[in-house]
Amino acid sequence: MVRHVIIWTLKEEIAGAEKEAVKAGIRDGLEGLAGKIPGMLKIRVLTDGLSSSNTDLMLDSLFENEQALKGYSVHPLHVEVATTKVRPYTKIRSCFDFVEA
Repeated sequence: MVRHVIIWTLKEEIAGAEKEAVKAGIRDGLEGLAGKIPGMLKIRVLTDGLSSSNTDLMLDSLFENEQALKGYSVHPLHVEVATTKVRPYTKIRSCFDFVEA
């Protein structure tokens, strides 16, 4: 299995109620992909980090294998969510993929 973890920092100009709405939109959009992407086993987006956090959101997803992860990255449903709900609002994206034992 392959774990795909993304951490995002939102743009500075997004604050307050708008920030919470953007985070909810990202979470709902990505978690809405569950059961729709071949080889995706789990997906969740965490939006309520502790005050010690220095980023805004984290995606934690699990795939059958690396090929399934590659398929997810170009799947039209994922591309739509990334293009409309994620990229317009994020400043920094960090990714860590690994084989889970």
